[in-house]
Amino acid sequence: MPRLSYLKALNRALGDELARDPSVVVLGEDIRVAASNLTAGLLKKYGPERIIDTPLAEQGFTNFATGAALAGLRPVIEFQIPSLLFLVFEQIANQAHKFSLMTGGQARVPVTYVVTGSGSRSGWAGQHSDHPYGLFAHVGVKTLVPATPADAYGLLLSAVRDDDPVVLFAPAGALGVRADVDPTELAPVPIGTGTVRRPGDDVTVVAVGHLVHDALAAAEELADQVSVEVFDPRSLYPFDIDGLLASVGRTGRLVVVDDSNRSCGIGAEVIASVVERVPLAAPPRRVTRPDGAVLPYAAALDRAVQPGREQLTAAIQLVMKG
Repeated sequence: MPRLSYLKALNRALGDELARDPSVVVLGEDIRVAASNLTAGLLKKYGPERIIDTPLAEQGFTNFATGAALAGLRPVIEFQIPSLLFLVFEQIANQAHKFSLMTGGQARVPVTYVVTGSGSRSGWAGQHSDHPYGLFAHVGVKTLVPATPADAYGLLLSAVRDDDPVVLFAPAGALGVRADVDPTELAPVPIGTGTVRRPGDDVTVVAVGHLVHDALAAAEELADQVSVEVFDPRSLYPFDIDGLLASVGRTGRLVVVDDSNRSCGIGAEVIASVVERVPLAAPPRRVTRPDGAVLPYAAALDRAVQPGREQLTAAIQLVMKG
């Protein structure tokens, strides 16, 4: 089977949706030259009427996309720097997200926001290395973090076709991931469905985005000591709590690894949601960035602030002792 990269999967999904639905348009900064490679080849095929470069005015073109969606289009916006979402949080969370709710479903806002390279990019420093997916899950915006090329393809398709605003975070740590993929099997992945990446009996590890691959590596490393089940939520809001409870119900132990800040993060939410419903054999653990983390420019310090495989392995061993 051909090998498909994560970034190429996103590019392919976007091209397929442009071909399938003439109401799909793409806009953002430097997308005609495909600065991040998400939109590579699309300008030549679909023209400047559908591949639209915008000024450096994030609040303006994000609200423009809301109006275009209300008028019948399906805009896709690319943000190449995750921190730009702080500028447009009001436009997404308070405007686009609430139109359908405040009109009883009479108005729909099908906008997809793609964050290409969210998180650390090895030296992009404090104002370019955030992973703000927890903010959007908190306010109820549909929030997706695919880990594999097939899921990147399938979840982007589902996002573009959804009638509500959807934010899709493509982690910097996953962009280079490649997998053997049968192109005929690529298909939409339903929003709100998690998946077990590796079955196990002793402990459930919930891993978000690119950290799924670290979790799988840690599980393999510990295979002769612990049977680790790896659960990939794929969608942070809505979250597949039933799928997770089925996993934790079997293993009785829980570790969460999440590349965002510790306080009020997805890791804390996952743990709270589980302990409210399932008795555990040991206290759960979470592996995250520190409280209030701002990633430094220096490569060694950048890596030190992020959750990694060694921390995850230690957390798994600690839970097993409990």
